[in-house]
Amino acid sequence: MNTITTTNFNFPGQKSVYRGKVREVYNINDELLVMVATDRLSAFDVVMPKGIPYKGQILNQIATKFMQLTVDIVPNWLIATPDPNVAVGHLCAPFKVEMVIRGYLSGHAAREYAAGKRVLCGVEMPEGLKENDKFPTPIITPTTKADNGSHDEDISREAILANAIVSEEDYLILEKYTRALYQRGTEIAASRGLILVDTKYEFGKTKDGKIVLIDEIHTPDSSRYFYAEGYQERQDRGEDQKQLSKEFVRRWLIENGFQGKEGQQIPNMTDEYIETVSERYIELYENIIGDKFVKADISNINERIEKNVVAFLSK
Repeated sequence: MNTITTTNFNFPGQKSVYRGKVREVYNINDELLVMVATDRLSAFDVVMPKGIPYKGQILNQIATKFMQLTVDIVPNWLIATPDPNVAVGHLCAPFKVEMVIRGYLSGHAAREYAAGKRVLCGVEMPEGLKENDKFPTPIITPTTKADNGSHDEDISREAILANAIVSEEDYLILEKYTRALYQRGTEIAASRGLILVDTKYEFGKTKDGKIVLIDEIHTPDSSRYFYAEGYQERQDRGEDQKQLSKEFVRRWLIENGFQGKEGQQIPNMTDEYIETVSERYIELYENIIGDKFVKADISNINERIEKNVVAFLSK
């Protein structure tokens, strides 16, 4: 399986490299960022040992499409995508919070709710809900943005402001943009027969002080989708929802005794299992984008990326 799990490029004008859980970001002349979406798979803030074929391409192309579909309501950092795995955009100073918005009681929120909690990130959750029920209105549950691969932590709006992590003026804009993006994403998902359950957004400031959307948007790594058809019937019967997201990987890991806690071993992912994960990512791409996924040539991914990025930067 030919995947890209790490990069070591030296692009013209390169100043530094930041390596996230999935993306590697190259600073070009303190003006541009070259963001390479690798095939790494992260769950519970832990990077799995093996890459997933085509995952980076899928994430990059979904994020690019949604940046284009939302630029009329929220400005973003993107300039170009010179390679299937690469986005190039404006250098931004990222905010130290991730804006998570939830329309349904799923995933982390459902696990907290099942443990008896009724307040998440300072936001009250109504009594009497069951897993995957819709909230009366979407709730924003921010997390801190970990720098060094450690766990992102839930945080309330009040704590963000009290600790001056984000100014109140900026935070109001982040909330407004988050709700607008989720509304647009919900509408697009509905047109494809999907429900956008929850998602997260990251924002940064350009050199001239403009707040813009950065990183990814509405990908299976940052979002959870249900199939709309049969959603209510499954809820009424108390069945699991048919979903397209990374949650199926988390569930598999939990079933195999791993939740990213100290002392736990990552279970072995066979080539057959990795193939099924790749197929699920392709399935989500084709459902949310509405087009057939076209696999890029992966015979030598690093060489392909380097050639395409250098050609773009030399223009």
